[in-house]
Amino acid sequence: MLKKGQIIEVTMLDDQKAIYQDDVIYINNAFKNEILKVMITNKTKNAYDGKIIKIIQADKMRSRLVCNVYEECGGCNLLHVDYPSQLMIKQKMIQKQTKLKVNPVVKNDHDLHYRNKMILGFKKIKGKVVAGLYAEDSHQVCPYQYCLLHDKQCDDIVQTIARLIADFKIELYNEDNRTGLLRHVLIRKAAVTNEIMVVIVISKSNFPSRNNFIKELLLKHPEITTIIQNINSRSTSIVLGDEERVLYGKGYIVDYLLGNKYQISSKSFYQINHDQCEKLYSKAIELLKLNKNDVVLDTYCGIGTIGISLAPYVKKVIGVEINGKAVMDAKNNARINNINNITFIKDDASDYMYKLYQNMEKIDAIVMDPPRSGSNEKFIRSACKIDPKRIVYISCDPSTQIRDIRIFNKYGYYCDQLYPFDMFSHTTHIETVCLLSRKAPV
Repeated sequence: MLKKGQIIEVTMLDDQKAIYQDDVIYINNAFKNEILKVMITNKTKNAYDGKIIKIIQADKMRSRLVCNVYEECGGCNLLHVDYPSQLMIKQKMIQKQTKLKVNPVVKNDHDLHYRNKMILGFKKIKGKVVAGLYAEDSHQVCPYQYCLLHDKQCDDIVQTIARLIADFKIELYNEDNRTGLLRHVLIRKAAVTNEIMVVIVISKSNFPSRNNFIKELLLKHPEITTIIQNINSRSTSIVLGDEERVLYGKGYIVDYLLGNKYQISSKSFYQINHDQCEKLYSKAIELLKLNKNDVVLDTYCGIGTIGISLAPYVKKVIGVEINGKAVMDAKNNARINNINNITFIKDDASDYMYKLYQNMEKIDAIVMDPPRSGSNEKFIRSACKIDPKRIVYISCDPSTQIRDIRIFNKYGYYCDQLYPFDMFSHTTHIETVCLLSRKAPV
């Protein structure tokens, strides 16, 4: 019988399991036929779990990238796979789910350090405050120094904040008994302007030694352009609360996307990979085949990035968004870019489209970029009722997009292919875009 902590040598039967003296061992991040030195970490009912200690004979697909919290964090779950193979894996993953043509994945030219937003937690280990990444699907903080996906400058800021927390004796928030002050730190960096926002999330409005804390942080990192205190007193897993105070700077950062200028606040939805986002939006514009007489409806419009990108090509854009703060940001972004042919409306997109149908208003094209959970039949039915010539569907989860395409088919809209973009390198996530129209594929 194997024991926890025992180290053995195994040859993988497939990408998940090996056999050792008739015992089955499940091992993450392995490849078929690899020879590995493995430590037994757990016993289940009929098998064991193992952790790779040393790679004796590696598969040709194995990456040489190394992260000291890879197993614990789980955030970049394809880091052990070399980048070209990741693209093939993702394309095959989508193709298994659909009979539609899946085009080759558009690669990320900068597959490391591409994230422009990060959320960090903190904890004490042997009395020392350490910064950490949140393990996937949990609130467990995995201590780290640098992340291969984060901006290096922002990781330096995080480590400084960890030291200042200790220096100023700031109590860390405890989710179980709801005591302590500091909950999280959120950092955003603009890809074009390099402006940096630091959001300090605390559990109550009183922030002792706040001014000195901010002074020390800026002394060590003058590259920070704005600092915000966010107050989240709720018992919730949601990172940000409703109340905010600007402690330094403008309270937002500015970035450029496809030549347009955007003000990004702490709560703004903004794609985490700037360069891939530009490629994705350019493809959406290409698929729409717009002309100067078109009226386009941008649903789930957020702060207006897609609609504003479309505006130069059409007669009019209408952006619809249920979040009132996002609508305010979108209107401001249109104003600072001198875009006069775009209107933003706070409403449920399904309800708004049904009103357009009742009023017999003409819409030539629709753009939709729903959350990971996808859309719903009410939305799809309303979209089809107003009879646009083209619908472009952008998705961060191909499985929900493929599900929704089947619903569109019921209402007479079809697509023949998906275009994947590697927005989230070294993870299993991927962004896809497709064109739906009345013309059924042959």
